[in-house]
Amino acid sequence: MGKTILKASTLTIGYKDKQVLFNLSLELNQGQLTCLLGPNGAGKSTLIRTLTGIQKPLSGTIELNGKNLQSYNQKQIAHQLSLVLTDRMATGNLTVYALVSLGRFPYTGWLGTLNEEDQKLIQWSLKVTGTAEFTNRHIGELSDGEKQKVMIARALVQDTDIIILDEPTAHLDSPNRIEIFHLLRELTLKTGKTILISTHEIDMAIEHSDNMWLAMPGQSISTGLPEDLILNKSLENAFGSEKLSFDYLKGRFRRNEEELTNEFSITGSPIYTKWTKSALERAFPNGLREVEIEIINRDDAPCWTLMKENKSFITLELLINYLKINNDKN
Repeated sequence: MGKTILKASTLTIGYKDKQVLFNLSLELNQGQLTCLLGPNGAGKSTLIRTLTGIQKPLSGTIELNGKNLQSYNQKQIAHQLSLVLTDRMATGNLTVYALVSLGRFPYTGWLGTLNEEDQKLIQWSLKVTGTAEFTNRHIGELSDGEKQKVMIARALVQDTDIIILDEPTAHLDSPNRIEIFHLLRELTLKTGKTILISTHEIDMAIEHSDNMWLAMPGQSISTGLPEDLILNKSLENAFGSEKLSFDYLKGRFRRNEEELTNEFSITGSPIYTKWTKSALERAFPNGLREVEIEIINRDDAPCWTLMKENKSFITLELLINYLKINNDKN
C-alpha cells in the first residue's frame, strides 16, 4: 500500500440542521483508484465537497499530505488536489488546448504565461488522455466522451497528487464509460496518481477499483476491496431491496422473482452457451419445459439443434419463436 495522501478521521458531514454521514474514517492512498458509491441522497456529493475544502465538516478532521485541510488556502489546495465536476461548463468557445492550459492557473494566475515546462506538461496530458488529435478543435464540437477526456487532461495539467471526479461517466454511452474507467485505472498504475471517483457504475467499480467506499444515507461508509464488500454483503445491503438482490455468481444486481425451474440442457462453446441461456431465460420468464439444445459452430456460422425434435435453427430468434409456439401447446 502506498503513502496515505488524504485521511479523514471521525468525520461528520452535512449541514447545520442535518447530518448526512457521520463518524467517517477514510483514506486515499498513492497510486490507487477508489470508487465512491451509494444510493441517491446518500451524501456522495456532500462528501466530495467536504474532502476538497469547498464545504466545511461538522466535526472531525481531514488531512491532506499530513496537514489539516483547514490550514490550506484555496490556492494551496489546488496545488495538491484537482476536481472534475459533473456540471457541464460553458466552454464551447475555447479550444481544447486553451481549456487544458487552464489547469496551470493555480501556478500562473489569469495573466501568467506558460513556460517550457508548462507546455511539456500540457502536451503530455493531451497525449496520455488521447486528446492530442483534436487540440485545436473547439469544446463545443466534441462528443461527451471527448469532453470528459479533455477535463481529465486539464486535471492532469494541474499536476496534483489527487484527482477527484464527480460522476465522470454520467452523460456517456457504454463504450465511452468503459474507456473513461480504463483511462483512470491506467493513470493510477502508470503515474502513481491517487484517484477518487463518485459513480453509479457498480459493475465498472467492481472491475476497476482498488478500493470502494459505500455510502448509506444517514449512516457511515463501508470501505474495502470490492470483493470483500461483495462477500460480506455490504454491497447488497447498500443497493438491495425487496425487488432487487445481488447475484453473487454473475456479479451484478437482478430483480427478485420467483425461483423458476428451467429444465433445459445446452451443449456447445462457452460463449454461445452463455448467450443462449441468457436469451432463453428472458424469453421464458415463467419457466421452460424440458429442452435439450446442441450448438455447433462451423466457420462462424452457428446452428442450434433441438435434440429430441431433431430441428435446427440458424438464429436464436428462430429457435425461440419455435419454442414459444410449442411451449404454449404444452
